Amino acid sequence: MNDSRPRALGPIELIALGLNGVVGVGIFFVPAAVARQVSGTAGAMVYAATALACLPIALAFARLGNRFDEDGGPYVFAREAFGPRAAFVVGWLACVSAIFSTSAVIRGLAQSLPWNQDAGSWGVRATASLIVLLLAAIVAAGLKISAWAWTGVTVAKILPLVTLLIVALAFVPVAPATATPAPEATGELLRASLIVLFALQGFEIVAVPAGHVKRPGSVAIATVVALAGATLLYVGLHLACVRALPGLGASKAPLVDAATAYGGQRLGRLLSAGTSVSALGIALGMVAMTPRYLAALGRRDGFGPWLGVSNARGVPTRALAITAFVVFCLVQIGSLDELFAMSSIAVLAQYGSTAGSLIRLGVRKFRGLGKRDIVLGILASATTLAVVSGAHWKELARAAVVIVAGVVLKVAVSRRPGQA
Repeated sequence: MNDSRPRALGPIELIALGLNGVVGVGIFFVPAAVARQVSGTAGAMVYAATALACLPIALAFARLGNRFDEDGGPYVFAREAFGPRAAFVVGWLACVSAIFSTSAVIRGLAQSLPWNQDAGSWGVRATASLIVLLLAAIVAAGLKISAWAWTGVTVAKILPLVTLLIVALAFVPVAPATATPAPEATGELLRASLIVLFALQGFEIVAVPAGHVKRPGSVAIATVVALAGATLLYVGLHLACVRALPGLGASKAPLVDAATAYGGQRLGRLLSAGTSVSALGIALGMVAMTPRYLAALGRRDGFGPWLGVSNARGVPTRALAITAFVVFCLVQIGSLDELFAMSSIAVLAQYGSTAGSLIRLGVRKFRGLGKRDIVLGILASATTLAVVSGAHWKELARAAVVIVAGVVLKVAVSRRPGQA
């Protein structure tokens, strides 16, 4: 390591980044969705089984993340395994999806804040714009500052969830005055697993800032710990909800309702505030990492070296400016739900490409990889293919449009004077 890149990320910061990526707004609503498919305490086992299926994917990221000293994660893996063209598709999909997802999360956060409940769309747009500028300013201050910020927010959003678990262990829930009958569970284990799978996504982000990690081994540790820690938390929260809410499947805000049943309105309000903190944490992590997806494409076989420039604080300034500008524009428009839905395809593309990269590099015995890694890659590929089979054709169509747009943009940029 004879470069001057700041090595600001240790195990704590990486674990916080992974947990922040996994523990998002979804867990505040997922228990009810799972209960509509699998009733009772059996629903909690769906989280454990799904996490076990995800483990080969997490281990694939861990194995490859330890072997690359460069930002970009799945893009870097695919470039080494399959060449720049395949890597461009993966990196571009991840970047565009992250930009739209960031915009959707920030817009949703702005809409949920109390002072915007009765405000017009202008109030939501103004609040969302301020959030974008604030988060971009934090990220621009340097990687170390960003790491402190996302670590602090991760602690802040997990504390209410842990508090609910502790209270659930110590107190008997008080049944609500008017209980809503829950719909009968359908018994669809696969559907429940898909719901949980999307709530467990996010551990893949740990490998993205690998070029600024103090010790490469930390990437593997943080990836697995993020998945395992989130799974244990989710299992406990689901059991707490089952115990507190006989009609769990009918609840619109299961964690808030469970907290109210255990600890009254005060605990309920704490969990409600946790939703906003989680959204803020996800948005911060995305604003910090999305420019690194974009900067990874700053190569002669991508959008050109000008895009990959970073300053002395470890910030890809041009990629950050472009990301912040596009997100700022997107939060001015209406609902981004349809755009946000594309994120699942992009994540699956990262999973599939990483699994394939591990197989390819294992065959080549790249940096100590071997037969066990090939088997691991096959298992990770099987999980990814099982999930892809449930994708909607609209999501695949959106992904295809994004890929075509990226290729067109790449060709246009390569024809600029001075571009190789």
